Amino acid sequence: QVQLVESGGGLVQAGGSLRLSCAVSGRTLTSFTMGWFRQAPGKEREFVATVTRSSGNTVYADSVQGRFTTSRDNAKNTEYLQMNSLKPEDTAVYYCAARIDGFGLYKYSYEYSYWGQGTQVTVSS
Repeated sequence: QVQLVESGGGLVQAGGSLRLSCAVSGRTLTSFTMGWFRQAPGKEREFVATVTRSSGNTVYADSVQGRFTTSRDNAKNTEYLQMNSLKPEDTAVYYCAARIDGFGLYKYSYEYSYWGQGTQVTVSS
């Protein structure tokens, strides 16, 4: 049974940093394409980043490019999202997601089978 458990959200001032963690259980992390999404109040869930299974490269949304970085610790089976230079518009519930099959680039939430519970990130101005 695959489970994703997120942690690391919180309240931070604009310009600050947070690191989100997504601990995966049930299968090894390298079995998955991993994705990060966020959803602000009253808005659709939006793509933040995806780590391609084929190359391990990360593709970011334009809105976070240069500020957010993914990484992973295979020994801990955990994916991370480092968020720097945070802005108030980054305020949202952040979700990690995983899919097992395919080696493509997946930017849509419906393309992922497994989801974390979400963690709130609030950036004050």
